[in-house]
Amino acid sequence: MKKGVLLHSDISAVISRLGHTDQITISDAGLSIPSSTQRIDLALTQGIPDLLHEQIIKRIADLEIQQGNAIARKYVSHSILKAKTEKSKAVIRTGECSPYANILLCSGVTF
Repeated sequence: MKKGVLLHSDISAVISRLGHTDQITISDAGLSIPSSTQRIDLALTQGIPDLLHEQIIKRIADLEIQQGNAIARKYVSHSILKAKTEKSKAVIRTGECSPYANILLCSGVTF
């Protein structure tokens, strides 16, 4: 059995293949996902799992302190997000039912 923090095999595989500037999207239950983009569906039922925006924002702030660098955060319109989603390596769909509850993560480098 693989040792590590990330247990979901599809998510682990996508993350292991990300290169500099590649991106993945974590979406609410209603985001339309392009047929050409890999869909990883975590939704069990309405609201499960939720997206936990505040916890994600806090975790990003904690990472900035730990790493000693700034992590860019940018809010974009829904139409821009949908266009960027087409370039995502995968969309991870949650059960979140709040409107426009989506996050696009862009891969960086560790140096």
